[in-house]
Amino acid sequence: MERREFLKAGVAALAGACWSERVTAEQAKPAAKGRFKLKYAPHFGMFKHSAGNDLLDQLVFAADQGFAAWQDSGLSARPVEVQEKIGRTLASLDMEMGAFQAAAAFQEVSFAQYDDPAWQGVLHDIRRSVEVAKRVNAQWLSVVPGRYYDGWDPDGQAANCVELLKRCCGILEPHGLVLVLEPLNWGTNGSVAFPPKPALRLESICRAVGSPSCKILFDVGRQHVPQGDLVPKIDLAWSEIGYFHAADNPGRKEPGTGNIDYRSVFRHLAAKGYSGIVGMEHGNSKPGAEGERAVIEAYVAAEHV
Repeated sequence: MERREFLKAGVAALAGACWSERVTAEQAKPAAKGRFKLKYAPHFGMFKHSAGNDLLDQLVFAADQGFAAWQDSGLSARPVEVQEKIGRTLASLDMEMGAFQAAAAFQEVSFAQYDDPAWQGVLHDIRRSVEVAKRVNAQWLSVVPGRYYDGWDPDGQAANCVELLKRCCGILEPHGLVLVLEPLNWGTNGSVAFPPKPALRLESICRAVGSPSCKILFDVGRQHVPQGDLVPKIDLAWSEIGYFHAADNPGRKEPGTGNIDYRSVFRHLAAKGYSGIVGMEHGNSKPGAEGERAVIEAYVAAEHV
């Protein structure tokens, strides 16, 4: 029986098991285990030409290539039974689930202003995400904290954000879950993504929240746009960073397609002993299976010293 059919049969046999149960190592041995120093996390669709459209087949393919983690930002929107199948398959492959989106406001001013209905909606999403995390044994939940307006008091907006984050963390702390805040790049129409400054501003917000459940999602590609010199910025915010996204700039494709020195970035993370996940938050620069192979080889090359 081929590896994919074997694992899919094993997943079916585990249909009644709880989300955290794991099969024995003999049932799932990724062929390229230990290929990478860091836990890079592809996403659904990244390897569909090589693995097919079936979600579980894509997970198996990624494990066979040596990837130790997976990312699915839209996980919360998937049916519960699909979430459970994903969780059992990840467990059988000894892979970790990376960050999925718990709450996001791209156009609204949500975290930055007190609005009881809007805040209750955020808290509802956070509570629901706790159950999603259990199904896939995830630890990290991402949140986009809405928008910011130049005409409003920035300190007051930051205080509002801190207050809502404290309420979110009150839900997550008992479960050992971590909310990672994702800053977006500034807009050009007068309203910009909150906070008004990039990673170091979020560092001060996380410290003000004062919870182990509140950290920064450091998107290397986005931080390269306003800041350029990445390694010193990573070091300055290090204590508050809980998760990384990788994407080259410009273009948001795999490492080696833009201007970012990913060899230096990944080498620095490995040297600092980073044991978390690096989400592969980008597209493929080339179409088809050839492009998918290029993505894999890009990460191999980026770790080569």
